[in-house]
Amino acid sequence: MSAHVRRGAVADDFTGATDLAGNWTARGLRTSVLLGLPDDASAEDLTEDDAVVVALKTRSASTDLALDQSVRAGRFLREWGAEQLYDKYCSTFDSTPEGNIGPVADALLELTGASRAVVVPSFPDNGRTVYQGHLFVGDEPLHESPMKDHPLNPMWDSSVPRLLTPQTQHQVGLVPLQVVHQGPDAVRAALAEHEQDGRRLIVVDAVTNEDLAVISTATQDEPLVTGGSGLALGLPARDREPRVLSRVPGRRVVLSGSASRATQQQVASARKVLPHAQLDVAAYTENPEAEVSRLLDLTQVAWQSDPDRAVLIYSVGAPDDVTAARALGDDVSQRIETAFASLATALSSAGASEFIVAGGETSGAVLESLGVRRLEVGQQLSPGVSWLAGTTADGRRHNFVLKSGNFGTEDLFVAGWEGLT
Repeated sequence: MSAHVRRGAVADDFTGATDLAGNWTARGLRTSVLLGLPDDASAEDLTEDDAVVVALKTRSASTDLALDQSVRAGRFLREWGAEQLYDKYCSTFDSTPEGNIGPVADALLELTGASRAVVVPSFPDNGRTVYQGHLFVGDEPLHESPMKDHPLNPMWDSSVPRLLTPQTQHQVGLVPLQVVHQGPDAVRAALAEHEQDGRRLIVVDAVTNEDLAVISTATQDEPLVTGGSGLALGLPARDREPRVLSRVPGRRVVLSGSASRATQQQVASARKVLPHAQLDVAAYTENPEAEVSRLLDLTQVAWQSDPDRAVLIYSVGAPDDVTAARALGDDVSQRIETAFASLATALSSAGASEFIVAGGETSGAVLESLGVRRLEVGQQLSPGVSWLAGTTADGRRHNFVLKSGNFGTEDLFVAGWEGLT
């Protein structure tokens, strides 16, 4: 397999898809993101692409739905010409034995005919590393990091093999860091040994981008790899100028539906500078139209005062907000997504053309509400965070940043706009 192979990825949420696409773009691959299951028309403009990511919303979906959509997306990518499939999931993995990571990996093994696949959640540029099979966030094991209190996917174990084993039909192996440091041939030999012993999903340690480069070289001929987006950074860089996106005339807005600790810090930083309002989930539950109208009116007043300044609308700004939201019922996250989807449509109609959106589920809801089906990947703002461009269902071009809850610099909501030309 050459370095210029076409690559396709199946991602389990929209922010993860753009995260991977940004990393591929940073390595010089011309990359597009397709939102939702592609249809025949989706392939028409992909002939010039080196890589395509299909963004699904399957991280928290039923396993049957996740399997069906992932296999259909993988089949489309192979028909398009992808010689290697990349099964992209969150770099902080999944907390439950019923999680979808294992079943989807099993299904893609069968689809591709792969006899094995690596499992590489590491993304060192964002502080995600794996050592002796244990996933770290910065200097902390995953189960001791702020992710242990994540409202949707709390993490109570840092052992990737232990997390994966109950999710898959196959035995799980581990290639430790000392083998990775011996180079690609040593990794290939270790993978082959695990395969001989019946282990088809094999976790590989990585703590630096150099480790990712070793793993990428060792797996360049594999039909399937799985992991977070970090493994994409192990590819050799191509000498190609990245696509640079220009500003789309119009208004700017930040929609933050994430409850992660990092996003709370970004909200706190932005509130010092940007006009802002908080989504009242209880009020939205009582009268959705009235709450969306209230936020739209506040935003338009702020735009009238300063047309070039972004307006921040957020659901969670502090830990107490998480507690209050949980008290509103098990479906509160769905209500928040629906609220932001309705608000995004209203804001777009009112003149918003550039959106920074925080949260994977929120990002998916916003883009689906706007009818965006394909994204061009532009300049990278920070690891895992890039500017994107897409066209809405009614033909209007918009710019987006879709940010995973834990990604991005603290000043992203304020300074991210400077990345547009």
